[in-house]
Amino acid sequence: MSILRAGTAGSKVQKLVSRAGQGPVRRPSAGGKPGIAEVAPRDVILIGDCIESMRGLPAGSVDLIFADPPYNLQLEGGLTRPDQSEVDAVDDDWDKFASFADYDRFTRDWLAAAKRAMKPDATIFVIGSYHNIFRVGAIMQDLGFWILNDIVWRKANPMPNFRGRRFTNAHETMIWASKGPQAKSYTFNYEALKAGNEDCQMRSDWFFPICTGAERLKDSAGRKTHPTQKPEALLARILMSASKPGDIVLDPFFGSGTTGAVAKKLGRHFIGCERDDIYIEAAKARIASAERLDEASFSTPMSKRQEPRVAFASLVDAGMIAPGAVLFDERRRHRVIVRVDGAVSLGEIAGSIHKIGALAQGLPACNGWTFWHFERDGVKICIDDLRSQYRAAAKQD
Repeated sequence: MSILRAGTAGSKVQKLVSRAGQGPVRRPSAGGKPGIAEVAPRDVILIGDCIESMRGLPAGSVDLIFADPPYNLQLEGGLTRPDQSEVDAVDDDWDKFASFADYDRFTRDWLAAAKRAMKPDATIFVIGSYHNIFRVGAIMQDLGFWILNDIVWRKANPMPNFRGRRFTNAHETMIWASKGPQAKSYTFNYEALKAGNEDCQMRSDWFFPICTGAERLKDSAGRKTHPTQKPEALLARILMSASKPGDIVLDPFFGSGTTGAVAKKLGRHFIGCERDDIYIEAAKARIASAERLDEASFSTPMSKRQEPRVAFASLVDAGMIAPGAVLFDERRRHRVIVRVDGAVSLGEIAGSIHKIGALAQGLPACNGWTFWHFERDGVKICIDDLRSQYRAAAKQD
């Protein structure tokens, strides 16, 4: 892991950045003179202002961004519990802005710098509370980001509302967005998420406890190292959702290094931006102690959309299903006959498994692979299973 001062990434003096397992990489200067390769540094903490640091990165160089910006909580005075003990709230200078206008200018600047660093099909997650997330979302739309989802992080153990004057603030909101509506090939590991969620689509409300126990970093006096440290489980869900092994994940507000530690464990690379020396030292130690998991625990299976296309006629030609075989839907309401040419016939009408499936149901479209079944030795089999067998055999050839 390397440490760079803000401005070096885009200064006129070219820097050599050491990357684990690779040789030094020379990055181009801000003047536009070409270096060896226009690539982002990997596994580094850029020390200094996040906007300046991101402006120094090569344009279109990162695959995913997770941002946990200042919330602008506007706290007035200390917060105490009913027993008059003081709550360790967020009262650091980095969370204080003179006005909403100042906060909006800061938000617009860092989001613009982040967008510049994103690859065309990269995505960004921004997390916030009711204090700031609506302002952030509006500015993202003004800058041309295309919102894909808002995700609610439901906290299993939220801090109570000690004054009893409001609802317990039991969630935070994340905005997930692409660079614009034209970005269609962004990473979303749908099948993997579904498999880990009891074969149900992953929902946009995520339930995790806040960061506590051994995971919560503390100083020698027992005080929290960082007041808004996020749980690693939350970052793991984000990285497993929208990145692939080897991708570069940028965190403009690196803090105590949660993103870096999780990225290392999951076989991703990270770039962190941070200016607080205490946070930087904590992040360095934390990432150094993190161990990469076995690849089998985080590798992303190929999605069905990425798999090679297979025509139903190929299964017929391969003898996996014979002409004249009867196909039926799961409830056996509709029956078609397999033709020699790979089409299917419904009475006197012939067509593809998709077209005839839609016609039989009176629908505009149908996925014939999952709709049609056949019977072999008294067992009902989905023809999509045959397609999987065909692909597996093709890989072995």
